[in-house]
Amino acid sequence: MKTRLFIVDDHYLVIEGIRSLLQQEEDIEWMGHASNGESCLAFLEKDEPEVILMDISMPGMSGIELCKEVKKRYPGIRILGLSTFNQRSFVEKMIESGANGYVLKNASKEELLKAIQAAKAFKSYLSFEAVEALRNHTEKEVPILTRREKEVLEQIAEGMTNQEIGEKLFISSTTVDTHRKNLMMKFEAKNVAALIHLASKAGMI
Repeated sequence: MKTRLFIVDDHYLVIEGIRSLLQQEEDIEWMGHASNGESCLAFLEKDEPEVILMDISMPGMSGIELCKEVKKRYPGIRILGLSTFNQRSFVEKMIESGANGYVLKNASKEELLKAIQAAKAFKSYLSFEAVEALRNHTEKEVPILTRREKEVLEQIAEGMTNQEIGEKLFISSTTVDTHRKNLMMKFEAKNVAALIHLASKAGMI
């Protein structure tokens, strides 16, 4: 029996990469993809996959928010968090939102298939990096930021709005908002004041 698979990711190259990895697999039925939370929910109104590979960091609705919403509406769908981030906060939040597992985007075909098979059987699957991140929960992590996240963080600390930051860095305000959400999750900050305080404490601003 083929596993009906769907993917949600805002990067077309990631979608194509995973599709090319799995398209020859006889026990995988590729149902398509969505580039954001809204189009994923629209697709699910018409058809229901068994397993969704879900990017965590997307413009608009994050994968964490989408995971929670999909699980609320369609509890039978299994979700695997898909990310470049292996920080504890991301892994924990995805699992808390109802995900059945967590794999990194650099996973091999074998690992992806193992994760999909586990999810189909209603079992959990965490990549080695995700397990390590959870295991080291006693140590307070200093978040690893991308160059762009550092730039956005500096502007947030200056009190600039998403639109002002976007204009200064030549990116859209939606992209700025995605970076802002990622920063809040990486620092486990509940608001901007806490974010600035924690970033300052870590010597990042």
